Amino acid sequence: MLDCLIIGGGPAGLLAAVYLGRYRRNIQVVDAGESRAAKIPESHNYPGFFGIGGTELLVRLREQAERYGAQVRSGRVASLRRESGKFVASLQGADVDAKFVLLATGLVDPCPRVEGDPAACPPDVIRFCPICDGYEAIDKRVGVLGDLHGAVKKALFLRTYTKDVSVFVTDDRTGTEDTLKALEEGNLRVLGTPKEIKLDAAGQITILTESGSVHQLDAIYPALGCAVRSELATVLGASCNETGNLVVDDHQRTTVQDLYAAGDVVTDLHQLSVAFGHAAVAATDIHNRLPANYR
Repeated sequence: MLDCLIIGGGPAGLLAAVYLGRYRRNIQVVDAGESRAAKIPESHNYPGFFGIGGTELLVRLREQAERYGAQVRSGRVASLRRESGKFVASLQGADVDAKFVLLATGLVDPCPRVEGDPAACPPDVIRFCPICDGYEAIDKRVGVLGDLHGAVKKALFLRTYTKDVSVFVTDDRTGTEDTLKALEEGNLRVLGTPKEIKLDAAGQITILTESGSVHQLDAIYPALGCAVRSELATVLGASCNETGNLVVDDHQRTTVQDLYAAGDVVTDLHQLSVAFGHAAVAATDIHNRLPANYR
């Protein structure tokens, strides 16, 4: 019986494991290897660093968690159920029992198809978080892709950093009066619907629109929404908002007894610092609710 099973090996899950390991609790992290943080080429707003890659950060966090006794295993939890006052997680044909569960499952960003890139979503030019790296887009040619309303919202934010912001739409370009007014006030150009997006050897993005126009960019920010990985909790009856983010209290407790959640599965402010704060709060509350482990 684990004291806590942590589902998700991203920043929130791994830091929670560090805390619980240092609290000398019996914990395990299950990591499907799909953390959104791995897509960060280099974070410049992570405290104390003038730039650290997402993959490097995850490696460091995993090593730190394991140093304090956390078990980190690769895999995917297929289902989670509540049974006789405990949680039972099905993992690769076996069941894992835990007194508490912390969901740090994050979300998935849909990526536009990019020709010429074997990874299909090149992280240096397909960027998902303008709060994270808009500063690095200063004076660059930036495109935002999505429905008109969502794309304009993200494009207006990026106008803080560059005047060369273009909008590429996935819908019929009809917008509300407020959206059209924002386009005008932000001096934003709507350049059509992409037919093809290409990446050349120099790392430059080219968009061919359905009307035949060609546009070269330094970066694209998709505004295509996201899929929040909250299903393990909602199947148990956990409350969520309209986008799928789990509802939690000040201790990161969901509406299901003994089930916690942290990071992007909870908030739409997708920031490392937010995930770490959630992890510290959740791990400490779990520790305080477990029986004392005096030595």
